[in-house]
Amino acid sequence: MGTSTLEPLIDDPIDAVSLNAFSALTKGSPAPYWLFRGVCGAWGIEQPRARLDLITVSENATFLLLIDGEPEGVVRVSQPGYVGGPEAVASEIAWLNALHDIDGIHLIDPVPTVRGTFVTKIRDLNGVGWTVVSTKFVEGTVLEDLDDPSSHYETIGSWAAEFHRQSRAWQRPYGFKRFNWDLSDMVGISPRWGRWETALLTDAQRELCTAALDKALAVMSDAPRTSRTWGLIHADLRPSNIIRGADGTLTVIDFDDAGYGWYLYDYASSLSFIEHKEYAPQLAQAWIRGYEHVAGDFSDVEREIMSALSMIRRLQMLGWTTNHREDALPDGLAREQAPGSVMCARRYLDDSFWLMR
Repeated sequence: MGTSTLEPLIDDPIDAVSLNAFSALTKGSPAPYWLFRGVCGAWGIEQPRARLDLITVSENATFLLLIDGEPEGVVRVSQPGYVGGPEAVASEIAWLNALHDIDGIHLIDPVPTVRGTFVTKIRDLNGVGWTVVSTKFVEGTVLEDLDDPSSHYETIGSWAAEFHRQSRAWQRPYGFKRFNWDLSDMVGISPRWGRWETALLTDAQRELCTAALDKALAVMSDAPRTSRTWGLIHADLRPSNIIRGADGTLTVIDFDDAGYGWYLYDYASSLSFIEHKEYAPQLAQAWIRGYEHVAGDFSDVEREIMSALSMIRRLQMLGWTTNHREDALPDGLAREQAPGSVMCARRYLDDSFWLMR
């Protein structure tokens, strides 16, 4: 399903910038009429039969599309300027379509508009264009809603390895555009998300986290960036982005953070927000078993890099909580991030491999 150019995927590659227009909505709220009307027009849906209800607001606003009261699709509205415009979203869809060629892996299916493109732009009442995509609805339970998703982590690890193998070999279509996950994007002075330093920490806690970050950054200063270690990654292959169907089938549903980074960053991102949980070591160990089954054993150096990236990711996501809504995470999880990060920092300073034990 790969394509040699992005042009068939996109209908209006004009960049625009706007504030998030959905911050006042709560889960289940109907979409603004300008968006509802635009989605119905772009995908050829009869308005009287349709509803468009908010699922969540994060970097993007995500809506559930119902037709005749039944869930049919998920519509994602990208905040203008966040990922680099429609070309970047089209690039995401191009990689997603290419990954469909991997046997045994289940992924969301993008839905083309009436014009045959997968990416469209819908203008709000101020004339600002919002990049919009739609995917088929996937019935099931989000792994994030399970008390313990560890039984699925071998599969998640093996799929990450398959993604990496495909990424190393895949020929990008002309115009392919995705951002990087450099260290500065994660925990720099102006990271892509919020600064972890502004979280509610005491001076002693902030000092402890800084020491852990310094240790992790020292490891990454020697980490090689080659075609073997760095490339296009999912960057968010975690329980909130995987749905388990009634028959146990797992489906990956979200690629909006896909970009260029260390392949081993996918290990770190798989544990996002939950490294402090008692069951987190079980998840880490299962992920490693699954990955190694596909790609062979990790070296000690690779495990050191994985552990460093996990500590960096933990603080990166602590920064994320400083400027995102609490309801973007399961109940109570946002409030656990600061004390949990301090715990992770202490454990990492004592033992780099604590999550793998």
